[in-house]
Amino acid sequence: MSGELGARRRLLEERVRAFPDFPAPGVLFRDISPLVKDPIAFRTVIDILEAHLKTRYPQIDFIAGLDSRGFLFGPVLAQRLGIGCVLIRKKGKLPGPTESVSYALEYGQAELEIQSDALESGEKVVLVDDLLATGGTMCAACELMKKLKAEVLECVVVIELKSLKGAEKLKPFPVYSLLQYD
Repeated sequence: MSGELGARRRLLEERVRAFPDFPAPGVLFRDISPLVKDPIAFRTVIDILEAHLKTRYPQIDFIAGLDSRGFLFGPVLAQRLGIGCVLIRKKGKLPGPTESVSYALEYGQAELEIQSDALESGEKVVLVDDLLATGGTMCAACELMKKLKAEVLECVVVIELKSLKGAEKLKPFPVYSLLQYD
């Protein structure tokens, strides 16, 4: 990691708080609220993601932000890249015809949706969320892209919890994370 990039990532690490035993005993919650509150830290997230995507992909058609914290980063990143942002929502939050995918939660099931006309076949998309844990939500988002015949270029997150092996569940899709924790 280059010196400047390392310093920028340290700034971001300083803006992520850890809350033990939230939302349940044994869980260490990584809170991005201070990062979003700090305009320099937030801009740094967007700067790093923008540089990464511009270097890696000559053509991106859309950013897809995942409900709900992906909505914090996705639209700003899309605006920087000069492209649109589409929304992937929890079931029942979008009007009109939708495509949906069910996925497993620790206790039960959940569903994600996207409007059926949000993307066209072959469009190149980067999925954006704040956190990758077990990979269930991001995997469901990839399935939605497949239903719309869009091409997932990469799954981008601010924080990756490496010990939960979400990136392995997402293969063959590449994952890029700014901060990694065990």
